[in-house]
Amino acid sequence: MSLQTILTNKLRLRHPIVAAPLGRGSTPEFLGALAREGSFGFVALGHMPVAEVRQTLSGYIAAAGSGDRFGVNLVLIADQTRRLEAALDAGCRVVSLLRGDPAPYVRRAKDAGATVFWTVSGPEEARRAAGEGVDFILAQGREAGGHLTGEAPLMTILPAVIDAAPGVPVLAAGGIADGRGVAAALALGACGAWMGTRFIATNESGCHPGHKQLVVESGLSDLVETTLFDVGWPNSPHRVIANSTYENWKAAGCPPTGSRPGEGEAIGTFPEGAPIFRYHVSPPWETMEGEWEAGPLYAGTSAALINKVEPVGQMLTRITAEAEAALQRSTGYIC
Repeated sequence: MSLQTILTNKLRLRHPIVAAPLGRGSTPEFLGALAREGSFGFVALGHMPVAEVRQTLSGYIAAAGSGDRFGVNLVLIADQTRRLEAALDAGCRVVSLLRGDPAPYVRRAKDAGATVFWTVSGPEEARRAAGEGVDFILAQGREAGGHLTGEAPLMTILPAVIDAAPGVPVLAAGGIADGRGVAAALALGACGAWMGTRFIATNESGCHPGHKQLVVESGLSDLVETTLFDVGWPNSPHRVIANSTYENWKAAGCPPTGSRPGEGEAIGTFPEGAPIFRYHVSPPWETMEGEWEAGPLYAGTSAALINKVEPVGQMLTRITAEAEAALQRSTGYIC
């Protein structure tokens, strides 16, 4: 069996699996490794100064081989027009969008010949995405890590989104970390899987080694859905591994923003030298010093299925083989 889908054909992949943006963990080296191994990854542009986007992305293009071997991600909680233009000018030709009003960004990206992904919250947004002419819809289940958009668990939201947008290929996200999850998504009608937490725990990701190890060690009871880490992105629910910042806030009675313990304290510095304050949305990256554990340790419920940090290529080959075996095995259960 070969797991070739409209996703693998469109993006020239060997595996129907793509990596979600991992903050500063989505380094050129990481996305280059994905491209070489027949997968695909996205880098978030939100943390890049607008004036530096084009130059920064030139390093990603060099690592991945071309501007269509990885994607750029824009979160539309602010005007991202200039970042999109800079990415297109740099030669990037795959764009994913989240939140806000994606319509003008879809049109501009499509006019430039880009492939467009749109993460939807449910069937209503899926119908709108289909009407805007996006190439791929991403259905995010509530099991996901990081910032949450999906209105329901993946087993419900995925078929509902597929039904709402006939003819548009749909990827599944949320709670997938092994071949069984990929097989289940394909059986429900998805064309591939979008994973974040599983890719954090890979050798090549630029995430902090401590974050990787905590993903491996965490179980379901260690994960919380919260809006706690809101500096830079207020009122956005997200799933994280409970850490010292969360536990101290909880012990203080869960006070509101403005009254939380340690608010305004610097827990480290960004690469450009600016301070990172407690409760900031930015997760720790590989070279971060200071109180890296105090920042948001994004992880989905799939952390319960991850038991080691491993190379990207080994992980992709294993998961694809598991998915093939699961799909073949499932036919034997039918009498």
